[in-house]
Amino acid sequence: MTAVGTTAPIRVLLVDDHAMLRAGFRTILDIQPDITVIGEASTGAEAVAAASALRPDVITMDVQMPDMDGIEATRRIVADPDVRAAIAIVTTFDRDDYLFSALDAGASGFLLKNSSPEELVAAVRVLAGGDAMLAPEVTRRVVQRYAPTVAGAASHASAAPVLAEPLTDREAEVLSLVAEAMSNAEIAAALFIGEATVKTHVSRILQKLGARDRVQAVVLAHRAGLAR
Repeated sequence: MTAVGTTAPIRVLLVDDHAMLRAGFRTILDIQPDITVIGEASTGAEAVAAASALRPDVITMDVQMPDMDGIEATRRIVADPDVRAAIAIVTTFDRDDYLFSALDAGASGFLLKNSSPEELVAAVRVLAGGDAMLAPEVTRRVVQRYAPTVAGAASHASAAPVLAEPLTDREAEVLSLVAEAMSNAEIAAALFIGEATVKTHVSRILQKLGARDRVQAVVLAHRAGLAR
C-alpha cells in the first residue's frame, strides 16, 4: 500500500451505483496532491473485477448495489491474494448489521455518506497508511458485539487467540492503545516513540495474534483480556 508522504499518490477505486456520488467523491479526492482516483465501479461484480485489474490502495465501497452488494464484493476482494487494497464501507445507513457484516467480510473502515469531505480525505489517508478507520464509538460497538463480558469470559476461553509467541510489554502497551482506536501517529505521540516503530510493533502484534488487520486485533485483544 502507498503511504502518505511518498512520491507515489494513493490510488483509489470508487464503488457506488450512483454516478453523481462517485463524481462528487472523485472531485473531492482528485484535488488532493497525494491522492488519485484510478477507477470507478457501479456494481459489486464490477468492483471485484476492477480491484483485480487496477490494484488500488484504497477502495470506497457502497453496500446496496445491484448485481452484488458491497459486503460480498468486499469478501471476494479480500480473499484475492493479489489485491492488497484497504476497503472502507461507505453507506447512508448507520446500521449494526452493515457494520458487523462489513468487518466480518474484511473491511478496514466504515464511513457514512453524510461525512464531510475532510473526513473522506482523512479516511483514505488513514487506510492507505495501514490503520483501520473506526471512530471510538464504532469501536465500542464492535467490542460489545464480539468481546465477552467479564462474567462470561470463562465460557469464551476457547475464543481467545493462542499466541505462538507472547507479546512483549511494549507490544501489549501498543495493543492496548490500538484497542482504544488510536492511530499510529497518536500511539507514537503517547509513547514518545517514532511512528515507524509503532508500525513495526503493530505488524508483530498482528502476526502473533494471527489477526488479519487492526480491527480483528481489537476483537481478539478484548476476547483474550489483553486490552481494557
